[in-house]
Amino acid sequence: MSKSEKRQRGVLFLGIRWYPEEKEQVVESARSAGLSAGEYLRRCALGRRIVAKGDSRQMKEIMKLGGLQKHLYLEMQKQGMMTTELSKQFAETLTALQIALMKFDAKSLNNTED
Repeated sequence: MSKSEKRQRGVLFLGIRWYPEEKEQVVESARSAGLSAGEYLRRCALGRRIVAKGDSRQMKEIMKLGGLQKHLYLEMQKQGMMTTELSKQFAETLTALQIALMKFDAKSLNNTED
């Protein structure tokens, strides 16, 4: 993108007056999505996806927990410490993690512009 194109993109298009509570709501929504207020409003107006950054972080944490769970299971099994009761508890925990992951919409986690 040339310098003139960058300058054109920075042109103020609309001066918008806000009620304080509306402005705060937009600012908070933008903050949740990890975007500036301007980028947040641009994506809203153009129908682009807006995803709270927390969603991606939470999904990664759940996947990390699943990996740690699997590692612990395999280590206990290798050392002969696995019992039927422990195996059942591991399975229940893994199922709970899978259910939590299914609640995320993979398409909505793509925070790039269309």
